[in-house]
Amino acid sequence: IERTRQDPNGFIELEKEGATIIQLGPMRIAIARPPFSDGLEITAVRPITSLSLDDYRMSHELKARILEKQRGILIAGPPGAGKSTLAAGIAQYLQEHEFVVKTMEKPRDLEINEKIPQYTALENSMANTADILLLVRPDYTIYDELRKTEDFRVFADLRLAGVGMVGVVHATRAIDALQRLIGRVELGIIPQIVDTVVFVEAGEIKKVYDIVFTVKVPAGMVEEDLARPVIEVIDFETKESEFEVYTFGEQVVVMQDA
Repeated sequence: IERTRQDPNGFIELEKEGATIIQLGPMRIAIARPPFSDGLEITAVRPITSLSLDDYRMSHELKARILEKQRGILIAGPPGAGKSTLAAGIAQYLQEHEFVVKTMEKPRDLEINEKIPQYTALENSMANTADILLLVRPDYTIYDELRKTEDFRVFADLRLAGVGMVGVVHATRAIDALQRLIGRVELGIIPQIVDTVVFVEAGEIKKVYDIVFTVKVPAGMVEEDLARPVIEVIDFETKESEFEVYTFGEQVVVMQDA
């Protein structure tokens, strides 16, 4: 049994047998107990900093990119790297420029101002939340975080419906964020869902990728009749292709350019 509750003071609780997650203001409290764990454990985590988009490297380029048109952006990085902090900074920046911004979170722990509504799973389903968002018609939605197949499919559905999307995803490398879409959505529509990947590590933007769809002979192949649809992963700063994603037979290949 899963239960979600919010009282007037902003107390949020997600509870399953043996585990409870409490969002008390900015603090997230995780309680583990038998039979889920072998004993009682309580972990409290709170954000230690709040950053605006101006505090990041490449902030000017990112600002221009997200204001140019509604984008599909993945913010990737390992746990604790500062992904949600960057997502909150982007949300604040968009709201300040009069974009209609909503969030999808479970639990709702992004540190953003009260002008940005924070939605959670409606009847324990983010797909239900997406149905409501399509009626509300936001310019951008911040999805924190993408883990399960349903999350990626909901993200894709909203993006293909024309909503600007910023998703937070765990990944050890920037390219790993894109690979998590493979098998969950059709390969050919990935560039329509995600056109930008931002990799964050230790609170800093380390890499930004452009995702471009083209038809070409993949790198390393020489025969012209081997041309096929290829997703190019291009470094945002150098404009050089670093990875190619394509099908070879029945396999999906993610090849790093030499």
